[in-house]
Amino acid sequence: MFNLFNIYNKNYTLVKLMRINQPIGFFLLIWPTLWGLWMSNRGIPDFFTLIIFIIGAIIMRSAGCVINDYIDCDIDIYVQRTKHRPLSSRIITKKKALLTFIYLIIFAAGLICVFDTSTILLALLALGLLIIYPFLKRYVYLPQLILGILFSWPILMAYTATCHVIDSTAWLLFLVNTVWTIIYDTEYSMVDRDDDKKIGIKSSALLFGNMDKLIIGILQIITIFMFIFIGYKEKLPIVFYCFSVCGGGLLFVWQQILIHHRIKKRYFKAFLNNNYVGLLVFIGIALSFI
Repeated sequence: MFNLFNIYNKNYTLVKLMRINQPIGFFLLIWPTLWGLWMSNRGIPDFFTLIIFIIGAIIMRSAGCVINDYIDCDIDIYVQRTKHRPLSSRIITKKKALLTFIYLIIFAAGLICVFDTSTILLALLALGLLIIYPFLKRYVYLPQLILGILFSWPILMAYTATCHVIDSTAWLLFLVNTVWTIIYDTEYSMVDRDDDKKIGIKSSALLFGNMDKLIIGILQIITIFMFIFIGYKEKLPIVFYCFSVCGGGLLFVWQQILIHHRIKKRYFKAFLNNNYVGLLVFIGIALSFI
């Protein structure tokens, strides 16, 4: 019984290290991936490609969490939200965490090698961004921009994997997802703003200061108008505007209500609400090609 408990405890530590118990990050990565797959294929993509991309998103999101905690373990202990993570609380060693990251990357490499050269090259560039990103918060006030680029990268890979070309619509999706990522990760970083300021960590929440709600609102408006332009460019039907534009816009209004009084728990609720934004955009795109 004791051995079974140890096995469970060890495995659950890895689950927490890879944040499998907190799937919001996976959803925020998979929605734009699905946008790219459906738009590039103008409908349901090949089943094999779809499964590879979904598994790949799970693996790379997990790898990103592991390497982020590996690099940040010495500062996470000073942040209320992160001080109990496996690495910062020393439940797992840095060596084991690094080995876990390497295993995940090897697994991801095995998945991506079935695609063409351009998709593989894009995957290698994404790996470089994945490793660089955790260091940025020490030097620049907008690490969310790089996170946005990183979370938008699968859109480009979806286009090269399905139609072997990155067209203007792919770049528009890439851009709108980057802006959207800055929105939700700023809401996320608002939770840690006080701790980040004390330990000298930089973020868009600190950069925007008292203008945070206004700037988020402006970015939300830009996001909606970009989706309108994408719909117009691709001649998408009214269902796209009902779900992706109107639905997403209403959720953005709700997020503004949530963050209005600057309460930490409501910042986090606003961040979590973006899962439904991504879902509605996907529903709008998917229904457009039925």
